[in-house]
Amino acid sequence: MRLTVLLLLLWLPVSAHAQPLQEVTLPDGRYYLFARPDGDAAVPLIVALHGGGGNPAQFDRVSYIAQSAVAAGFAVALPAGTGGRAGKLKTWNAGYCCAAAQRERVDDIAFLDAVIADAQEHGASGPVFLTGMSNGAMMAQTYAARRANRVAGVASVSGTMDAGHLRVGGPVPLLHIHGTADPMVPFGGGPGDSSLTQTDFSPVEAVLADFRAPFGAMEMGHKSWTADGYDFLRTAWSKGGHEEVVLIAIEGGDHEWPGGRRAEDQALDASDTVIAFFKAQMR
Repeated sequence: MRLTVLLLLLWLPVSAHAQPLQEVTLPDGRYYLFARPDGDAAVPLIVALHGGGGNPAQFDRVSYIAQSAVAAGFAVALPAGTGGRAGKLKTWNAGYCCAAAQRERVDDIAFLDAVIADAQEHGASGPVFLTGMSNGAMMAQTYAARRANRVAGVASVSGTMDAGHLRVGGPVPLLHIHGTADPMVPFGGGPGDSSLTQTDFSPVEAVLADFRAPFGAMEMGHKSWTADGYDFLRTAWSKGGHEEVVLIAIEGGDHEWPGGRRAEDQALDASDTVIAFFKAQMR
């Protein structure tokens, strides 16, 4: 495999105590960006998946996920989907979406297997977590459903997997963040008024139910708050006193990564929320 360091801004360290983001090219020609804290100790890994039409560098600029992850003691891998012009506008095959990756039946499950295995060779040999935005959220959920025994937790934003045809293969903790007014992947399911595909997206509740099922009977609790004009409802399902499935619904929220660059919702920092959820699973 070939390991190269990205030029320009990607040369800058994501943290004062981190390696620079590096581009790792796998034998099949596909690539991912990688960074980890300094030192030789084994660290947990976050695999962060860009949205449809995005790419790893773009997702990192929008979400600040690499800086946040490494500062919290995680390694981070940002894989690239397929398709698009000039290496951009890439998508994931999450079963029922999206674009060329789905039409061409790209095996993104196998690709993520390879990314994780390769990242582990670079010192990310602790627990594996996945997160993603939109089509990347669908892919993160789909991978967790099919590789439940390999995933310590998944956190998704503004995207729902094909719950009608998938079942989660074992207990995997899930955090899901979704705006109730999302016009692209509707909270209640369906194609969405602004969707670029004709996908009949699964409702959020169907995905939550799918991830709750392997845990059996659970206790449910609610917390609500208002900040910067947004109303938030946090619902958590717990097992043995530990939160396993969590939904943060943003009343009137759009299709975005809250707290990210150019996001309307700056009251919730999705990256910090995701990382806090992953840290809570390391018990």
